[in-house]
Amino acid sequence: MTTTYTITGMDCAECAKTVEKGVSQLAGVETAAVNFATATLRVQGGVDETAVIGRIRELGYGVAIPTAEAEPPDPLPSFGRFLWQRPETRWALLGAIFLLPPFFLTELAAIEHPVLDGLAVLAMLCAGWPVFQSAWRAARINRAITMNALMSVAAIGAVVIGAFTEAGMVMVLFALGEALESYTAERARHAVRELMAVVPRTATRMAHGHLHEVAVAELQVGDVLLVRPGEQIPMDGRVLAGESAVNQANITGESKLIDKTAGDDVFASTLNGAGALEVEVTHLVADNTISRLVRLVAEAQEQRAPTQRFVDQFATYYTPAVMVLAALVAILPPVLWGLPFWNPSPETTGWLYRGLALLVVACPCALVISTPVSLISGMSAGARRGVLFKGGAHLEALSHIKAIAFDKTGTLTAGQPAVVAVRSAACTGEPSCAPCDELIALAHAVEQRSEHPLAHAITAEASRAGVQHRYPAAEGVQALAGRGVRGWVAGQEILIGSHSLFDTAVQHSAEQCAAARAEAEQGHTPMLVSTNGAYAGLISVADGVRPSSASAVAALREAGIAHLVMLTGDNRPTAEKIGALVGVTAVLAELLPEQKVAAVRQLQAQHGAVAMVGDGLNDAPALATAEVGIAVASGTAQAMETADITLMSGDLSQLPFAYRLSRATMNTIWVNVALAVGVKLAFVGLVVAGLGSMWLAVAADVGTSLVVTLNGMRLMGKK
Repeated sequence: MTTTYTITGMDCAECAKTVEKGVSQLAGVETAAVNFATATLRVQGGVDETAVIGRIRELGYGVAIPTAEAEPPDPLPSFGRFLWQRPETRWALLGAIFLLPPFFLTELAAIEHPVLDGLAVLAMLCAGWPVFQSAWRAARINRAITMNALMSVAAIGAVVIGAFTEAGMVMVLFALGEALESYTAERARHAVRELMAVVPRTATRMAHGHLHEVAVAELQVGDVLLVRPGEQIPMDGRVLAGESAVNQANITGESKLIDKTAGDDVFASTLNGAGALEVEVTHLVADNTISRLVRLVAEAQEQRAPTQRFVDQFATYYTPAVMVLAALVAILPPVLWGLPFWNPSPETTGWLYRGLALLVVACPCALVISTPVSLISGMSAGARRGVLFKGGAHLEALSHIKAIAFDKTGTLTAGQPAVVAVRSAACTGEPSCAPCDELIALAHAVEQRSEHPLAHAITAEASRAGVQHRYPAAEGVQALAGRGVRGWVAGQEILIGSHSLFDTAVQHSAEQCAAARAEAEQGHTPMLVSTNGAYAGLISVADGVRPSSASAVAALREAGIAHLVMLTGDNRPTAEKIGALVGVTAVLAELLPEQKVAAVRQLQAQHGAVAMVGDGLNDAPALATAEVGIAVASGTAQAMETADITLMSGDLSQLPFAYRLSRATMNTIWVNVALAVGVKLAFVGLVVAGLGSMWLAVAADVGTSLVVTLNGMRLMGKK
């Protein structure tokens, strides 16, 4: 059994590790994973909820069990209100007030007095009491030395050596810095929760000729909803009646309005345009596209990226190592070289002070938070623009790919046959040719009741040309298995068939024969039409290239990916034609699913990390084989379940953005890590040389933590 809890009071990533380790020690817990980015704990196993809640509170954090239905978030409070809502921050602010007199009089004016020392100690106790408690709980329950322990030892040590004002400043600055980090982390969490704010809470259900306002949680599959102009579509569904243009940018990232008519699918939370729609519900509220998107984004951070796992593991050993190093810095110089242990004068620091200052400056807070805030910001930016990463590991892996393999049908192409050429025997050659429109109208009358994909192509072309109502449905329609179809329209016998059928059944000229053969050589399907036994013309059908495919491939090449390969089971002439149109660098045709897997492995051996983009059931093995599997949302559920990344737009338009976002995220992480480590090393040098103070060290640590957090959050605005 898996239970999810919402944790309150976590200021930084180390707090998440403290909760995770503490809960993991409970009997019956199989796994416990804390997602700092969303402040949630997922516990798997047969452990009692009261034991889990008790342990979380014992560690000093709050807990709540989320309801089954996600609620829109409350507005994020202002920074001042956020600080005042935290009891520990109120104590830190009180400590700051106590600290003002000793700071100005003792530190700046060099006036010393027991009252000023007492105020500084009082400031340390006010701001530091929650820090002391947290350090003690982590040591007692988890047997762990945390950054709170480093600060506690440094502050208490400062009191021991008489540096009262510095002891107070260390705790006040550290506590306020923790509050600042908590606020910026809450902003990141709020950005994820805001995805749910766009979901309508009620819907207008149509039943027995009446309209009823109901909660979306009450809706069942098959219910019919009325969506008025300008309203948000409350549930995933299929349009039964009406025509409108829908803004679905929050799901697919598409900036343009998408026309919707009967038979088209619509997504919950998208915005209806000027027309009313009757929509049949196809998914329950928990299974809506937007609900799945929010759930996956919230869970994605639990799949830690390799960089984040390394930083977390490094911090686990780093903190106790710093404690040992600080002890050595304080003890060895006085023992080995007779250097002063205590401060010999107010202007000169002893080695005990330097060891304590080293504890402060070496606090790993900035390093620990540098990676998770960047990853969750990157994944949130992707989700807002129609790119769903299933984990930080996949976001990182995408930045390392050297080659991309594309499926053809349904990925580079639309996956649906479309009319690409109409040539009536009496064609005038003009853009709007009346004989060609007549040819389509006759063919549509015969094919309009067929479910064959080629018939759908003719139906769509008739609608485009505006001739779908010129003739009623044909009578006496007879299918000629594998060869064509025959019917009677307005007293005329209409035959639609393959070139081979016409070679034996309908006389046609050598020029007409050559035209049909040329269409076939281009990978198209020529459909010949006759009227009362006389050749009437040719309709050529093909699976058209998606408008976004060529531009996406070109953008990927510009981004630095040199190897872009198309994999398809289609015949080579058709594959090479499509490959030339979209601009891939290589084409591998006539492949079975297992041969696509072998092709991906060959690309991995030649170039390194490979991404596979596909949409169909037969692409799933290759998607799983590649380092990164990318599915387009218009494809099968199996492909999307197998893939690591889903393009919600249903085409490749967002793929270049996803790649650039992954590169930007990893660059941000490395900048953050370098900044955190660089500042630490610089201040370690100053402290050991006796040039750095404890309060300046903690100010630098807090400042660095804020800088790396804000730098990571910049990714949420990535275009």
